[in-house]
Amino acid sequence: MALTVEDKLRVARQLDILGVQFIEGGWPGANPKDAAFFTRASDELNLHTAQLVAFGSTRRANGDVNSDPNLQALVDSGVTHVCIVAKAWDYHVVHALRTSLEEALAMVRDSVSFLTNHGCHVLLDAEHFFDGFKDNPTFALSVLDAAEEAGATTLVLCDTNGGTLPSEVPAIMSSVNERVGLPIGVHFHNDSGCAIANSLIAVDLGASQVQGCVNGYGERTGNANLVPIIAALSLKQEIVTIPPHNLELLTSTARHIAEITNLPLAPQSPYVGASAFTHKAGLHVSAIARRSDAYEHINPELVGNHSRFVVSEMAGRQTLLIKAGELGLELTDDATTSLLQRLKDLEHQGYHFEVADGSLELLMRHALGWTQPYFHVESYRVTTDGYHGPELLTEATVKVQVRGQRIIATAEGNGPVHALDQALRQALQTTYPSLATMGLDDYKVRVLDTSSGTDAVVRVLIDFSDTETQWTTTGVSTNIIEASFSALTEGFVLALVKTSTTEGSAP
Repeated sequence: MALTVEDKLRVARQLDILGVQFIEGGWPGANPKDAAFFTRASDELNLHTAQLVAFGSTRRANGDVNSDPNLQALVDSGVTHVCIVAKAWDYHVVHALRTSLEEALAMVRDSVSFLTNHGCHVLLDAEHFFDGFKDNPTFALSVLDAAEEAGATTLVLCDTNGGTLPSEVPAIMSSVNERVGLPIGVHFHNDSGCAIANSLIAVDLGASQVQGCVNGYGERTGNANLVPIIAALSLKQEIVTIPPHNLELLTSTARHIAEITNLPLAPQSPYVGASAFTHKAGLHVSAIARRSDAYEHINPELVGNHSRFVVSEMAGRQTLLIKAGELGLELTDDATTSLLQRLKDLEHQGYHFEVADGSLELLMRHALGWTQPYFHVESYRVTTDGYHGPELLTEATVKVQVRGQRIIATAEGNGPVHALDQALRQALQTTYPSLATMGLDDYKVRVLDTSSGTDAVVRVLIDFSDTETQWTTTGVSTNIIEASFSALTEGFVLALVKTSTTEGSAP
């Protein structure tokens, strides 16, 4: 992940709106990008809640603190809070820094004193503290002592390799609490999958600061994910983290930052993922219909998310009735029974309606006896000419009946789906100008039986949107063109259904 300066400014604004206390902006002495960020931040960031923090390290081993360029860059960054990293594991001091333990402690004292003398509040990141404590607790605790004596404001215990287990945290935290008087922070990496659990345990044991990243971004397997930590502390332990009224911003913030980083938010992300409060089993949905808290550990609206009911071969009657209600449809008993069987048959063929909400809506309408009145496809044809070079083009022809009129349209595209999309638009847009606002946002193909090779059944999913809504359709076939055209035409039908509904006519 490589963010531009503009990206970092956008992330910082989102974090400030969310209400975090500190935003670490980067290492101003390490590279031009981070230096540019702090220069622009002083002019362009108007933070209301958070303090901007500059990151750096202690002075070099056997170096002069007063001429250390990295420390001077922290002072020159213009921020009042800095975070510096110091080795807290004797193994690293000896083999990475190649210096003595005494010099390592002097590096901490000198650096913290230098920064505090220049008006900075210093957070000391004790790097590899948990590994260091297990190897040599005397030295690890001495690093904290040196920082406290020199004027640090917060001592942060870092699990830099991410190997600490929850069972190890209490004893180490207890020793630290007995030794130091400053506020304690923690910084857990997720290499053992325990970063969130370790952070929550540390707070139970007195830590007042948790360092991490929204969505758990970070090197290797990532840092502690601040989203579930904030939600758990705030909603389950009634510990103030961000302003309480901002908790409902968690979902939008997580998704916004995911867009900025261009790393899609995993649907299974706790609290904020699209699947976090999604239910498909008939038993679950039936219970939720009676009591919303039956299968949800919190009210999803508290974190800005919402319940979703998706339909699959496991669907029960209640699932379909809830989904139909969301669409403004009233399923009869007979329609529900036939639809349940139809869904199971189609999913056995390879269809997937949990994400294809558009195709599901059409199935529901058909179960009620509806037939789409907008157009009828007589036939379609796709040809590709050429073999090499950038001039390779695909041509599609579609023949459709629209309100009693036979229309033949031909269009070129950079592939079969693009060409079919353009030809179908050309055939329909004169009669239905509202299609101009509809766009094809994403196209996915999955091979369902890989053992069949190129003769395999494939499933196509196409995401559409207009100025108001989004929907997804699906098609399944051994012919990828047929599967694609089926999903494509359903997407066009849904666009016209939504237009008719918006304009007040019953589709």
